[in-house]
Amino acid sequence: MESKRRIGSADAKNRSVLLDAAERLMLEEGYAAVSSRSVARAAGLKYQLVYYYFRTMDDLFLAVFRRRATDGLRRQADILKAANPLRALWEFDLEAASTGALTMEFVALANHREVIREALADYSRRFREAEIEIVRTIMAQHPVDLGGVPAEVMAFVMAGVSRTIALEATLGMTVAHPETLSFVRDLLARFGELPPEMAVGD
Repeated sequence: MESKRRIGSADAKNRSVLLDAAERLMLEEGYAAVSSRSVARAAGLKYQLVYYYFRTMDDLFLAVFRRRATDGLRRQADILKAANPLRALWEFDLEAASTGALTMEFVALANHREVIREALADYSRRFREAEIEIVRTIMAQHPVDLGGVPAEVMAFVMAGVSRTIALEATLGMTVAHPETLSFVRDLLARFGELPPEMAVGD
C-alpha cells in the first residue's frame, strides 16, 4: 500500500540542495557512496530531510536522473534553431559524451535497480527518436548524396562515434580519433548553412 506521508515540494530549495549533493557524490565517489546520511551530510542538512522530499533512495536517484534528462531533451530541441543544426547536433553529442561520467554511474546503478534501468531506457528511446527527427529534417532540406543512408543510421553513427571517442579519450587512447573527427567534419560541411528562407525553428 502506498505511503500517505507528506512529501516536500518539488521546487523547494532544500530539495534542490539534496539533488546537487547526490549528483556530486555520484560524480566524485560513485553511486555506491550515495546514502541518505551521506547526501544529507554533503548538503549540510539533517538526513531525515532526504525522506521528507523523497519516499525512497530510488526516488532520489530518479530525481537526479530526470533533472539531467529534462535539461538534455530541452537543449536537444533547441538544436533545430541553430544556423547549422546537423553540426550543432554533432557538437552536442560530443559535449554530452565527454561529460558522461554521471551517465556511466546511472548505467552501473541500472544493473541493480530496475526502476533506474526503465528510466534510462525510456530517456534513451526519446532522445534517439528526437535525434533521428533532427537528422531527417536536415537531410530532407539538403540534396546531399549519402548513398541511400537513412536518417536513423546517420543519427546512430553520429551518437556512437562521439561516445566512443569520449570513452577512449578518458583512457588515453586516441588512435584514429583525428582522422575520424576530420571525416565527420568534412561530411557535415557538405550540409553547410541553411539559406534564410529555409531556416528551421523561426
